[in-house]
Amino acid sequence: MCRTAALLLLVPVLVACGGPVDVDVPEMSDADRATCDAFTAALPATLAEQERDDVDPSDAPAAAYGDPAIVVRCGVPEPKGFDLAASCEQANGVGYYIPDEQYDDQGLDLTITAAGYRPRVEVTVPAEYRPNAGPAAMAVLAPLIKEHLTLVDDCD
Repeated sequence: MCRTAALLLLVPVLVACGGPVDVDVPEMSDADRATCDAFTAALPATLAEQERDDVDPSDAPAAAYGDPAIVVRCGVPEPKGFDLAASCEQANGVGYYIPDEQYDDQGLDLTITAAGYRPRVEVTVPAEYRPNAGPAAMAVLAPLIKEHLTLVDDCD
């Protein structure tokens, strides 16, 4: 009985020891970096029912949640194929761009970009968390995006 309890206690520790999630740090102006740092500092402890993990580099304007990681990055460039008129999903008053090919194919990772705000925020949701994690992340992040970022264009 004691061995079973001891083993059960070790399992969460081993699962949680995956190390920080590697993220790319985009080039950005000092002003955008300050905005992204404030946005990142305000991100919640959980997102789409996943706990926040460390990122590498530790000063990246990003956060990671779960394993595989849902990654939120600030200061990213415009995504390839970006078209507000063609693809815009609304959540809590914030428009998000999602590439057309990712709408229907639940087997693909989902890349969501806050469409009309600068600096840009991108959320990458692994396919394992679809279909619920994308909408959940958009809803949770919307108030933080409106609070910290600048609206420059709106999608309808």
